[in-house]
Amino acid sequence: MLTQSSSGTHTFSVTLPCTILPEMITVSAKKGDRLDVVADAWHMESDCHYEWQIRFAPGDVDMATVRARHTQDGQLTIEVQRQSCPSRSGIALRYRF
Repeated sequence: MLTQSSSGTHTFSVTLPCTILPEMITVSAKKGDRLDVVADAWHMESDCHYEWQIRFAPGDVDMATVRARHTQDGQLTIEVQRQSCPSRSGIALRYRF
């Protein structure tokens, strides 16, 4: 997953296999300024499960602004708006498969 940050937005993007359809992707906002992202092609046995945990510094983002898009070519993009005056800045990304 690629990460881009600006003064106003954090953007995360990844190209998923064509076997992963939009209904197979779950993006969950969690307590503690955290996003959990799961993409799972449940009908397959290999190369079918992708999982990321994204943690933001406390007060860095507005979790109500999380937006996810999945294009026909498999590109998943997640955008989160940053707070105007964050107490800290930064993110941590963990990937499991």
